[in-house]
Amino acid sequence: MYDSISLEKRGLPSAVIISDEFIPGVKAIARTCGLPDYPFAVVKHPIGSLAEDVLEERAKAAAPQVMDILLAH
Repeated sequence: MYDSISLEKRGLPSAVIISDEFIPGVKAIARTCGLPDYPFAVVKHPIGSLAEDVLEERAKAAAPQVMDILLAH
């Protein structure tokens, strides 16, 4: 999140992808950075222990969200 916000402040569009377990923490980080409405893509938790094919499906589900975030700039 911090890296993405830092890139955005430098004029480089970026997108954060998180699993739904981390929504409260990411929202808190965004507020702390002065960007309470900072957008991020969300996939279902967990992702770290998934088989490659399931992880690929999660990535495909996140892709439209990421595109929306990047194209909003």
